[in-house]
Amino acid sequence: MYITPKTPEVRVPRLVGLMAVDARERAQAQGVLLAAPDRPDFHRTVVDYVVRQYPHPGAEVPRGAVVTVWFDLAEGEGGGGAGVREPRIPHPPSGGLQREAGESDDPVAVIG
Repeated sequence: MYITPKTPEVRVPRLVGLMAVDARERAQAQGVLLAAPDRPDFHRTVVDYVVRQYPHPGAEVPRGAVVTVWFDLAEGEGGGGAGVREPRIPHPPSGGLQREAGESDDPVAVIG
């Protein structure tokens, strides 16, 4: 664990992308405290990933200042719209290659 010198101000570490347990350790090593408004049980949260933080990484704050982290994306953030795409309804029409080739029902028809 890295221990910062006892200066009155410290730099906020980058916490986005870290699991909760790692974010707590890094914050403690840098001399800041963490708060998570979307996780009342934050002290027991382990594997959820930090998706936002405030103040931003690199900002100078007083030693012992609170850095707020979030684990869920807010309305309108992220998501990307990928979502679940199956099942597709209505299903594609049946027929496959026969339908594409325009084959007739006549068994004697000559392809020319």
